[in-house]
Amino acid sequence: METAAASDPFVASLPVFAKFESVADIDNYRPLPDGWALATADIVGSTKAIGAGRYKTVNMAGASVISALLNALGRKDLPFVFGGDGALVAFPGSALEITRNALAAVQRWVADELDLTLRAAIVPIKDIRAQGLDVRVARFRASEAVFYAMFAGGGGSWAEAEMKAGRYRIDPAPAGARPDLTGLSCRWNPIEARHGEIVSIIAIPGASRDFRGFQFLASDIIALAGGQEREGHPLPVNGPAYSFSPAGIDIEARAMAPAGWRWLSKLWILFLLTLTAVTDRYGWTIGSFDPKIYKRDVASNSDFRKFDDGLKMTIDVDADVLQRIENRLKQAEEAGICNYGLHRQKSALMTCLVASPLQRDHVHFIDGAAGGYAMAAASLKAKVPV
Repeated sequence: METAAASDPFVASLPVFAKFESVADIDNYRPLPDGWALATADIVGSTKAIGAGRYKTVNMAGASVISALLNALGRKDLPFVFGGDGALVAFPGSALEITRNALAAVQRWVADELDLTLRAAIVPIKDIRAQGLDVRVARFRASEAVFYAMFAGGGGSWAEAEMKAGRYRIDPAPAGARPDLTGLSCRWNPIEARHGEIVSIIAIPGASRDFRGFQFLASDIIALAGGQEREGHPLPVNGPAYSFSPAGIDIEARAMAPAGWRWLSKLWILFLLTLTAVTDRYGWTIGSFDPKIYKRDVASNSDFRKFDDGLKMTIDVDADVLQRIENRLKQAEEAGICNYGLHRQKSALMTCLVASPLQRDHVHFIDGAAGGYAMAAASLKAKVPV
């Protein structure tokens, strides 16, 4: 994501498309500059953590990577993608030391506060291109205020594989280090399916390397989901319901303050939640803040679909549409055009980056509430290493 006022000349020059079906067209993408690098991170053992019911915690850990890096660099415009149990952020080489330190700090925070292990790596673009791969980026306009970056070229997937192999590794910061996680929050109830099931899908190019065929496949899947209300968007147009979950409040408080001040953070979060929920309920406003407009923006600004070296979607679809999507994916997989993983659940989760509720460029990451992308990736990995 970046706000409409992108500050980096490269980012500002990136193509923008408003129709998501353009996502698989490589002509919409531009290569990252040679001096840039990728920061990539994911949770070790996320499948086990999800099996223990820690879906929200895993998602917060993944989103914390984006929050920590954007805050440390003072940049909202950098291209990134949220992967459920991890994230990828592209950044210029001039920011290498700051990025390294932020990654190290967020690893320590995830270990100390969430009891999870976050591995991380920084991979130079020049090393990716030496493998005959590339990292190409485009921008999708999700709403008037928010763009999301899309990635193609295979380089991001290679960087992730290198990280998992222990190369380009960033080690955690010493005990007590804390990243700046300002804006990281999770104040919404799980979003129940309204049409059938919430389905998380990952589809990547298959062994045939038929990229034209994969483009047609992606267009077909997007079109099938497009026949549903809001093109399969899990959120209703007027936004989700507020959550007063003690677990969610606790995780956000851990991001805001160290242990000695956490009780105060919890009180503040609870106060803000109560105030917002009451004003929303009665149609009031708080100064220039209108909670109903804010909730509609939440629905508009969320990333329920993306392209990250493949198509990734968390959508709300009925049984007929889901069957047609599965049939199309199976057909393409048998032809070598794609490999895919799919995971079904009854609801979706949302994790948020909100610098200020008075600005409309807040961003919201959607994942399935029972493992979503992490479980779809595990299904995909069972067929082919990713």
